[in-house]
Amino acid sequence: MGVFVFLPLILPLTARPVARLAEQHLHPRTATRLLTVLAVVLALCSTVCLALVMVVGTAQLPGNPLPDGWSDPEVRAAVPYDEIVGKAAIPALCAVVVACARTMRRHGRVRRQAHRALAGLRGTEVAVLPDAVPYAYALPPGGRRGGGLSSRGAGRGRVVVTTALLDRLRPAERRALFAHERAHLAARHDRFLLAVQLAARANPFLRPLRTAVAYT
Repeated sequence: MGVFVFLPLILPLTARPVARLAEQHLHPRTATRLLTVLAVVLALCSTVCLALVMVVGTAQLPGNPLPDGWSDPEVRAAVPYDEIVGKAAIPALCAVVVACARTMRRHGRVRRQAHRALAGLRGTEVAVLPDAVPYAYALPPGGRRGGGLSSRGAGRGRVVVTTALLDRLRPAERRALFAHERAHLAARHDRFLLAVQLAARANPFLRPLRTAVAYT
């Protein structure tokens, strides 16, 4: 097997050309789904590869709690520099776990804060914030019921827009804005973005796919 053992760690290097081809030749909806699935699969494969290399390379080392049988001599012979790469895989796996955990924690915190910011407003589909800065975004469902949040606002997504932006738009432009944000909610684009973000945390070589999905 030789170096082919590390193929799952190297395949994500193809992310940049694949992302470019998808952006240029596929419909945005198709490109989003395809690139997200590809990013998740490659991230899982590279993470599993790290775990297997760690087990094979370190199971028979003194003091390792893993059963010695998990590191078969024939398998170790197929892994180049098995002890070295096995030891190197330990901090790499720890980095993957920590990075993904931080991303999930930050994602949850921002989502909760965003829903909390709408506390006290009517539970309508569109929430208008008094702000001098013009911006708008689609807030997916997921806020906790109670704590000042209405059950309607917590149970479904909402379009958030500021008074400054509404004042700058004509009626037709407002309709286009709301349709754009509702499309984000209907297609649950937040799930695609979170998936590729976690994949890029698991393997930095997948960052081009995260950028491409954010664009598509």
